[in-house]
Amino acid sequence: MILIPFIPPRYSSARLGLATLTCALLMVALPADADAPVIQGIRVEKEGMGWRFHVTVQHADTGWDHYADGWEILDASGTVLATRTLHHPHVNEQPFTRSLGPIMLPDGTREVFVRAHCSLGAEPNEPTRVDIGF
Repeated sequence: MILIPFIPPRYSSARLGLATLTCALLMVALPADADAPVIQGIRVEKEGMGWRFHVTVQHADTGWDHYADGWEILDASGTVLATRTLHHPHVNEQPFTRSLGPIMLPDGTREVFVRAHCSLGAEPNEPTRVDIGF
């Protein structure tokens, strides 16, 4: 949220111009939409002794200054099991799907969680639960 200061009428137009310029600079400097990426879908398939994850992500990428830069697979305790780094923005490709695998999961794993994040470090959304079928 950007706060725009109230400027009483008695101020000169020079001060009003400075205040307007300051507000304009704040709007440029602060991201308009720093929301975290949203997981739209996850498909998991057995691949050899591991698992391949296909994750669909939706995010308001604006370019190199703000984009979904990765997702990770976590176990139930929050330990990161694998990370998929996204090396560039997907401004004109939304939502988009990227894969990672094969991932070797610890014996007995029946569920994992997937969480996406963006280059601005916005607070990530809750991880999405995925059942691992055998």
